[in-house]
Amino acid sequence: MIANPAINGAPPVVRIEAVDKTYNAGQPGEVKALRAVSLRINGGEFVAIMGPSGSGKTTLMNIIGCLDTPSSGSYWCGGVDVATLNAAGRAELRLRQIGFVFQGFHLLPRQNALDNVALPLIYAGVPRAQRLARARAALDQVGLADRALHRPTELSGGQQQRVAIARALINAPPIVLADEPTGALDSRTGEEILALFTTLQRQGHTIILITHDPEVAHHADRICVMRDGELHEELVGSKSLARKEQS
Repeated sequence: MIANPAINGAPPVVRIEAVDKTYNAGQPGEVKALRAVSLRINGGEFVAIMGPSGSGKTTLMNIIGCLDTPSSGSYWCGGVDVATLNAAGRAELRLRQIGFVFQGFHLLPRQNALDNVALPLIYAGVPRAQRLARARAALDQVGLADRALHRPTELSGGQQQRVAIARALINAPPIVLADEPTGALDSRTGEEILALFTTLQRQGHTIILITHDPEVAHHADRICVMRDGELHEELVGSKSLARKEQS
């Protein structure tokens, strides 16, 4: 099991026990995407899940994000047994617990940054004035308050990703789940985005980073390595090593 003791006795925000995921079970095209995966992530950690294409890391991300369900095993998110929830319950859990950041930004091209960031609050039933006020605060949090009225085509790739991160933060989720967030960026801009995740961690967010790139993964405190649907090993990220050297 890839595990870490709870911080100050608090339960982990992500707890996965012996999870299997099989697609097309019993069919000629059966694929075992996950095999007996167990993982615990505590509040305030920065964890990278690393592996090549086909390793199962995206399937694991989808289960952590309540976008998919295990074939067997258990998953608790924020202390809630996800297996007890129907589709609407999982959607509500995602809204409250998890902010998503994707490689492709997924911004609406005809909407400005402010409206893109405010979008999740529409589904939460928040009045427009409150939505926009919270969106401005989220943009300020990622250093883009002066780009609020710009559309995605008027922003650089790094700025678009910051807008996407602001959108992920709009509901103040404890968990930020980032799928290859630097994959569409040049190396310098990618470093800026990774530094922003470190800042968010210091502010109390749990960061879960999905990547194939070891250099990106080493910005995390812990690196969980996936291979052939299994978690094979846990490494210490360069941030943890730097803290140990300073202590």
